[in-house]
Amino acid sequence: MARLKKNGNEIEVPDGVGIKEYAEQLGIIFGCRQGRCGTCMCRIAEGMENLETQNQAELDFGLPAGYRLCCQAKIKSGDVELKQE
Repeated sequence: MARLKKNGNEIEVPDGVGIKEYAEQLGIIFGCRQGRCGTCMCRIAEGMENLETQNQAELDFGLPAGYRLCCQAKIKSGDVELKQE
């Protein structure tokens, strides 16, 4: 099991799944859920190496370094800490 963290809270996440529903439980704000609006964009404070590489929607969005779209990101294993600004 992987762990997703935000503001001192954490939730267990099965390895290899999208983090959307788990990030929402931690209070991440979502809009379109399709990788187009960017409301779920988060800075990955720790554990970027524990996420799968960006998918096409994230690449098309043109994210700044160190950021991911929670509606699109998948966790491989390990811990990932999110910061939504």
